[in-house]
Amino acid sequence: MRLLPFFWLLLFFLVPFIIVYKISLSTIALSIPPYEPMLSLKEGIEGVKTFWDGLSWDNYIFLTEDPLYLSAYLSSLKIAFFSTVIALFVAYPIAYGMARSPREWQPTLLMLVILPFWTSFLIRVYAWIGILKSDGVLNQLLLWLGVIDSPLTILNTNTAVYIGIVYSYLPFMILPLYASLEKLDGSLLEAAEDLGCPPWKVFWRVTLPLSMPGVIAGCFLVFIPAVGEFVIPDILGGSETLMIGKTLWVEFFSNRDWPLASAVAVILLLILVIPITLFQRHQAKQEGHD
Repeated sequence: MRLLPFFWLLLFFLVPFIIVYKISLSTIALSIPPYEPMLSLKEGIEGVKTFWDGLSWDNYIFLTEDPLYLSAYLSSLKIAFFSTVIALFVAYPIAYGMARSPREWQPTLLMLVILPFWTSFLIRVYAWIGILKSDGVLNQLLLWLGVIDSPLTILNTNTAVYIGIVYSYLPFMILPLYASLEKLDGSLLEAAEDLGCPPWKVFWRVTLPLSMPGVIAGCFLVFIPAVGEFVIPDILGGSETLMIGKTLWVEFFSNRDWPLASAVAVILLLILVIPITLFQRHQAKQEGHD
């Protein structure tokens, strides 16, 4: 049974990664699939020789030479980072309120957080078009309240992308935070207050440090998918919204350049996996010292 998780990772993570990595080292061709396979098992030893002779790093070299891809990576990281920060600031009070609410209310509140998942992700993103467009619900409400004199341009901007990402991934931030805050020992907070600690300092020195596992887990659950997001920037973003997920889709389906698109995907995966692995090792060393 202990080997089952490793088998699962091997089957659904390592094998697809190897396939994508193999395609990334191939060359584009007018065929189906649209690339020249490097390794042909039917040819035996000769196929292996062909593999080494045909090994090409041209796609990775091209990624370093074209500024479009570097800009797409940096833009994706920036949008994902600020979306994660915004989601954290929005989700923390919600999770804190859920954890401090009466026990009989907590299942209902938890269901309300999960409720959006009962609707298609695509439909929920499309719904924001009706909210954010010039004659949409938001602009009509602000005009009626007298807050603005003319409609705001929100749709087809990076602001709309931030709103879409925060809304879509907010439950992934709330749930780990709620799990950490709900397990918090209330006697620790009472002890800090009895010792004369003001409420803000109790939160800063007791509540926040003890909820850090939930904060870290929530940030990972939001940041990782947000970096490679395609649907939200494609629907809510404009022509100037540059994200690597959208670039990846164009290379695969518009340009049909599978080798280059695979190289883009491999680099994206390394950008995400390497920092997470280093962070986990750092955490393990700190726990070992403690």
